[in-house]
Amino acid sequence: MITIRDARLEDSKALLAIYKPYVEKTAITFEYEVPTEEEFRGRVSNTLQKYPYLVAVDEKGEIIGYTYASAFKSRKAYDWSVETSIYVREGRHGEGLGKQLYQKLEEALKGMGVRNLCACIAYPNPESEKFHETLGYETVAHFHKSGFKMGKWYDMIWMEKFIGEHIEEPEEIIPYPDLHKSKK
Repeated sequence: MITIRDARLEDSKALLAIYKPYVEKTAITFEYEVPTEEEFRGRVSNTLQKYPYLVAVDEKGEIIGYTYASAFKSRKAYDWSVETSIYVREGRHGEGLGKQLYQKLEEALKGMGVRNLCACIAYPNPESEKFHETLGYETVAHFHKSGFKMGKWYDMIWMEKFIGEHIEEPEEIIPYPDLHKSKK
């Protein structure tokens, strides 16, 4: 059985262990160097100040995947849009874990008042494209030769999903930590 919960700072080492192969072996992230544990912990901390950062834990208590949202852009007018990211431990793909994580992330973001989910994907990446399409994302932009990694140029696509109504006067976004406080 999989449990999905909020990430904690002490999870950073396990999260980094999941992320490390993506940096070292793939162009799924355009990062060249694996971050230090301290740097990664800072990333988790910064994200949790406003957005959800969720982890999937298996029956043995091990973290096997994670997802989080981050600012799409820093200007105020973009507050209702976020960028989504997801990483699953090597050997655990194809179990429905990513779908479970993204569904929980989407629930949290809806509660915050977010309207648009945006996913930036190295292209080609048929697995990620299909995964996002299955969850209702559509490709809205394609940039050519945007990143160079592992001896190859990669395109980049943006996929988007609407999760809320685009009304004339949207309420302010509720930061994720405040959303939690209101449920207690």
